[in-house]
Amino acid sequence: MSNQLGRRYQCDGCGTTVLCTKAGDGVIQCCDIDMELQQPRKLPSSD
Repeated sequence: MSNQLGRRYQCDGCGTTVLCTKAGDGVIQCCDIDMELQQPRKLPSSD
């Protein structure tokens, strides 16, 4: 799995969130577990 530029990753163990600033191969880890890719948040409607 590769790290995706501009994506946020979160640790299920401690709740730490990181922003990927440089894409590359490998896995982001925290607390000896792989960090999960966060889904984008929906923006409020401008209606």
